[in-house]
Amino acid sequence: MAAISNNAQYKIFFDVDYTLLGVDGSLRPNARDALQRLVDDGHQIYVWSGNGIRWRDIRKHELESLVVDCIEKPVTDYANAVSTMDIKPDLVVDDHLEIVAALGGVWARTYYFPNSKDNEMEDIFRVITEWAQTGASDDPRFRAPSRY
Repeated sequence: MAAISNNAQYKIFFDVDYTLLGVDGSLRPNARDALQRLVDDGHQIYVWSGNGIRWRDIRKHELESLVVDCIEKPVTDYANAVSTMDIKPDLVVDDHLEIVAALGGVWARTYYFPNSKDNEMEDIFRVITEWAQTGASDDPRFRAPSRY
C-alpha cells in the first residue's frame, strides 16, 4: 500500500490479550502514550479481541477517549472474515503472526506479565509511523497490508 499524506487517517486494529494487556490485566508499558501519539497523528484506533468485545478493559485503563470502537476479532480465515466487515483494518497489531501475515501489520512480542523494561509499544509506534510515511518498514515484524 502506498503511503499517503500525513493528514491521512489509517484504521489500526490492536489486539487485546498479550498485545495490549498481560495475563493479569495489566496495561503494557507505554501503551497509553503510543496510542495517544497515533491518534494525534490522525489515525483511528480500534480494539478487537477473539474473546469478545472488550470495552470493560478499555474503560478500566481509561483508554476510551483513544478508541473508536471495540469489536470481535475473527479467529480463523482472517481475510475472508474481514472482507465481510463494515469497518476494515488498514493495519493490525497482534501477538499472533498468523493474523498479521494474513492482513498486514506489526507482529507484537507477547506481553504476559508486568515488565517495566518492555519497550514494545515504542517499537510498534515507530513501525506504524514508518509505514504511514513511506508505505513500508524494514522491521522484520512488519507485514505489508493485504487487499481482502
